[in-house]
Amino acid sequence: MGCAGSSQSKPDAKKIRKPKPWKHPQPITKTQLIQLRDEFWDTAPHYGGRKEIWDALRAAAEADLTLAQAIVDSAGVIVQSSDLTVCYDERGAKYEIPKYVLSEPTNLIRDS
Repeated sequence: MGCAGSSQSKPDAKKIRKPKPWKHPQPITKTQLIQLRDEFWDTAPHYGGRKEIWDALRAAAEADLTLAQAIVDSAGVIVQSSDLTVCYDERGAKYEIPKYVLSEPTNLIRDS
């Protein structure tokens, strides 16, 4: 007989989904968006948390939804917001990811 709480599955694990459509304050180009994303990932570990979790979150943010789900599950990331904007690691450290890292704005200007 096992204990009721001894299950290995995580019933509270959220399924990842794409962020809702959003608009940047000013229209930006794809190049500017990539630059913003690179700046965020370069500075993200300085906000606290563990580098390996930040690396997993970046990999998840850049992957399709199925792979992203597998990445966060295997890294032990606790997804607070299903669009990945708020996550925690197993030690309780908070990781906040801006929408511009996770999806494109509705007013994105395509580079020519």
